[in-house]
Amino acid sequence: MRLTRTGLLLAAGASRRFGADDKLLAMLHDRPVIAHAAEAMRKASLERRIAVIANAELRPFLSGFDVVKITSGTQSDSLIAGLKAAGVPDRLLIVLADMPLVTSELLEQVVARVSDSQPAACHDEGPPMPPACFPKNWLARLADASGDRGAGRFIRDLPASALIPARGMLADIDSLADLDRLEKQPRP
Repeated sequence: MRLTRTGLLLAAGASRRFGADDKLLAMLHDRPVIAHAAEAMRKASLERRIAVIANAELRPFLSGFDVVKITSGTQSDSLIAGLKAAGVPDRLLIVLADMPLVTSELLEQVVARVSDSQPAACHDEGPPMPPACFPKNWLARLADASGDRGAGRFIRDLPASALIPARGMLADIDSLADLDRLEKQPRP
């Protein structure tokens, strides 16, 4: 039996630390930040892709995604809206739109590592982080998420066997300094 795999791109944050502009529309290597994560998800083996956004200007970069628009809120607000749209897939892959270095290969590894009883996530010399993938029987737990931690509390204690080394791909963009730093790095 083939498992159904749904990808959920969380892109509804308020970009408070970035300034007045939406960080996901900022240019990085000649493309908006959101375009990088969206492209990685389009290349990954997923039956369905959902993006949760607060800014309608992000829609043009989300071809191939079912788009759910919400009022900007916490990470858990985005997660819960995405869960409602996803239904009950066998696997739910969660990706953050402000992580432009994530590759489709990394996403494939995370999805391959999840089991029916345990999520999988990434790490890079620190605590587990998204991209993270959850089995169907964990989706009800995710629906209880609250605040800006989203799914983080569910992956922080995963054993090493459930973690994929991401080797520098987990950089996120929270500020203009982050964007400048990543712009100076070679293109992925």
